[in-house]
Amino acid sequence: MTARIPEETDVLVVGGGPTGLLLANLLGSMGVKTTLVERNETTVQEPRAVSIDDESLRALQAAGLAETVGAITVKGYGSIYLGPDGRRFAEVKPHVKEYGFDKRNAFEQPVFEATLRQALLRHPSVATVFGAELADFRQDSDHVLADITISGQNRTLRARYMVAADGGRSAVRKALNIPLEGSTFREPWLIVDLHSTRNRCFHTEVFCDPRRSVITLPGPGGIRRYEFKLNPGETTEQAEEESFARRLLNEVSPDGDEPIRRQKVYTFHARIAARWRQGRIFLAGDAAHLTPPFAGQGMNSGLRDAHNLAWKLDEALRMADPEDLLDSYEAERKPHAWLMIELALRMGKIMMPASVPRGKLIRMGFRFLGLYGPARDYFAQMKYKPKPKFSAGLIRPAPELPDAGAIGRMIPQPIVTALDRQQILLDTLLPDRPVVLVFSEAPERWVDAEMQERLQKLGCAVIGLTPEWVNPVSAPFPIVRDSSRFFSEKPFRDCLDRALLLRRDRYVAAIEPVRSIAGLIPMITRLTEPPDNRLTPSFAADEELRSKAI
Repeated sequence: MTARIPEETDVLVVGGGPTGLLLANLLGSMGVKTTLVERNETTVQEPRAVSIDDESLRALQAAGLAETVGAITVKGYGSIYLGPDGRRFAEVKPHVKEYGFDKRNAFEQPVFEATLRQALLRHPSVATVFGAELADFRQDSDHVLADITISGQNRTLRARYMVAADGGRSAVRKALNIPLEGSTFREPWLIVDLHSTRNRCFHTEVFCDPRRSVITLPGPGGIRRYEFKLNPGETTEQAEEESFARRLLNEVSPDGDEPIRRQKVYTFHARIAARWRQGRIFLAGDAAHLTPPFAGQGMNSGLRDAHNLAWKLDEALRMADPEDLLDSYEAERKPHAWLMIELALRMGKIMMPASVPRGKLIRMGFRFLGLYGPARDYFAQMKYKPKPKFSAGLIRPAPELPDAGAIGRMIPQPIVTALDRQQILLDTLLPDRPVVLVFSEAPERWVDAEMQERLQKLGCAVIGLTPEWVNPVSAPFPIVRDSSRFFSEKPFRDCLDRALLLRRDRYVAAIEPVRSIAGLIPMITRLTEPPDNRLTPSFAADEELRSKAI
């Protein structure tokens, strides 16, 4: 699988963790000439992240990997919150698949990374080089020059853009003198991964005990993780002794004698890079943000980075002036990444009550909320998790309109029914280019042949979507019915008889009434370069390959 380092590439990805691997897979699916370098000889061999969410699986779907990754996950688990007496006081068991997938899924990071690395073999435009370290780099207005060391020899690679996905201790971020803003947790935690378990609970268990907070998480293939908060006076050396872990396991589980796979103390961080872009170099994943684990969003935030950045780099390679497009990466991703950090901090306060009275107040509050259906549903269905939404970036806000709440949001992914009664997930129908989604009882009335041809010349597709109570009809463009009814919920129910301009990452860039679809054209030109106007890449990789990917 290891390839030699080419002399030129469109995008250099530094780091072969989940973020870098997904980014390379997305770029490869777009036909972008990409080189991924990773200093380690293999993908990670020890368990780290253990949970993948629905937004991440949608990003993997865009790379053609949803089914492959789905086969190595345990789908749809939840969380049970327990007090010191072992009584449950709250549950999170989401079942609504708003984005097409279960909201919480368990996996093994070593298997996940190996799967993503293997998937890169599908893309002849991607060179994957493990055991190669970035020694130095410099950039000018046109390219990045990277000095890479492999097998004791130095190679220089010329790239149009470089993405640093090289982890929380990112050498690239440090070399660029980009500071991290935020804090480091004072509370260290002991992570114990087991090869097998006698704990038959399908869900995560959270022991909210001021004496010692404990989290236990299920995994595929009969494995399990335990996370124990260390108390004052307990040292890392003491906590990493096997007898210490055995004692803690016996206190909360039947797993005191199960074989230990890994036992390690971590100190968690809540930090974010001050800048995510410097010239032609971008930060992504842990290089850009460090998230406490309490919401399971660290790795998932990195996968969102990859999904946001990949299509923008692809478009930038063909644009005469891509600055607006590229600047939107930080403008969109940084605020949302910080919201996820804040969510983890809030959940940490529930999981780690600072005192016995505070723990009682938390439990009483949840039991009181459980008496009110909407409040109980808000927590159980994970509605507290910030929605993927941008307030700035590559969108056209319209705050005065009733449908404005949908602008900047990722659209739901319903199961849709086609004219032949076939049912598929919506993204299966959407091509990898901007889409005008006409949401109406009769989408065919609003897009004539002239308008459809005009949009296609701009590089934009047209798809019709009817609400759940209206059957689709035959038309010059595909029309499907929203069988899952997600577009019948706010804010998208206000978009009936509207044309939604979808970006390649399925976010709503702009909205127009169906009578004035031409009003979307200025925004379309910000998202993509018309096929006839696209620049020839300065590093002409393989035009035949590129044509197949369009």
